[in-house]
Amino acid sequence: MSDVRKSVRAGFARLLRLRRQPVAVQILRSTAAATISFVVAERLSNEAAPLTAPLTALLVTQVTLYSTIRLSLTRVNAVVTGVLVAVGFSSLVGLAWWSLASIILLALIVGRLVRAGDFVVEVAISAMLVLGVTQVQVESTAWTRVLDTLIGAGVGLLFNFLFIPPVWVDTAGESIEGLARRMRQLLLRVSDGLTDRTTVETAAARLYEARRIDQEITDVDAELRQAEESLRLNPRVREGLLHRVVLRTGLDTLEICAVVVRVLARSLTDLARERTDEPLFPQETGAALENAIARVADAIVSFAVLVTSSVSASAERAETRLAEDLAQARQEREHAAQLLLSVVQEHPRQWQLHGALLTELDRILDELDLENRSQRLMEGLDRSAREQRERYPRLTEARSRVRRSWRRARDRWEARRAVGRERPGSRGESGS
Repeated sequence: MSDVRKSVRAGFARLLRLRRQPVAVQILRSTAAATISFVVAERLSNEAAPLTAPLTALLVTQVTLYSTIRLSLTRVNAVVTGVLVAVGFSSLVGLAWWSLASIILLALIVGRLVRAGDFVVEVAISAMLVLGVTQVQVESTAWTRVLDTLIGAGVGLLFNFLFIPPVWVDTAGESIEGLARRMRQLLLRVSDGLTDRTTVETAAARLYEARRIDQEITDVDAELRQAEESLRLNPRVREGLLHRVVLRTGLDTLEICAVVVRVLARSLTDLARERTDEPLFPQETGAALENAIARVADAIVSFAVLVTSSVSASAERAETRLAEDLAQARQEREHAAQLLLSVVQEHPRQWQLHGALLTELDRILDELDLENRSQRLMEGLDRSAREQRERYPRLTEARSRVRRSWRRARDRWEARRAVGRERPGSRGESGS
């Protein structure tokens, strides 16, 4: 009996994990939307098999509401444009190789002009399909295709409005934390054996591993872009801009730290190439450097936890932990710097590499500093607001007018209240 319960719990756990996977959610939502659009099109369309509707639903139904709206409008624009081009063209000529080439060329040019985006080819496809029918069927086929497209896009939109897509902030946050933990493990491996003889092959392998982090950052960036889209136009989110800026600036900081880690690994590789028959550092100096790098690695993880903490209490604890890690890292760095200075004074070989190691640690600590993070957040919010004003000037002006009108109405209401309180015979005087 206990084995059955464990298997049932494991099955539920797998289902919950699938629910958090964008790919699984996309498959289920696209299948459901396409099926519903086909059922609706069978009742409204004149075609015997209205497959354009489920095809449109498959194309426009995305894992985020913003992507669904954008693709729906773009596809409807492309199909209507292609139909209009074909209707106007078919009234002059019939189907031939030269007319087909002409309508494809014209449709692609018009698709660019109307900003069909990724659906520019759809303009030409719609035009060809309409041109391929007889003159009597042109109008019927054209508007049937438009109707089916509207059905598919409408069902996709309605599906996403009724079943609001999840917010993928947690998934992106887990990816950012995973990236920070992998960077921590890399730093620990890079600093391992500083008091021993390190071969050039070992140091070069760690450098190659540090270079591979770039691909991981690319993958995390893709997940973060999906999370940013899930925050747009989503009624579940109240502070979408703040969430986007916090995560984006956090990933930018980790990206800079990854570059510095790669440079740090390169400095140790160059040092290993120069000292093939002896340890990289004396025992005490190497141990101090290992402690400093380990503290910096802990601070990177604490920074990622702070960036991805959504609850204020958790964020406060994460900020305290990060401050402690940064303080300990700076203390260990100063201790290692003093020991390195003594080593350089006694043995001035490759002194520039010693200084480079300290400089790289300072750069990481400076990027993780709490004051710099607050400044980057403010700059990110200002930049996002400025970009929105430049992209949608009319919408920004309308919002400003509404806010000014609301403030004027509020000031008038408060002024009337103040006059009412000062008027003789008011409640305040009668009560006194």
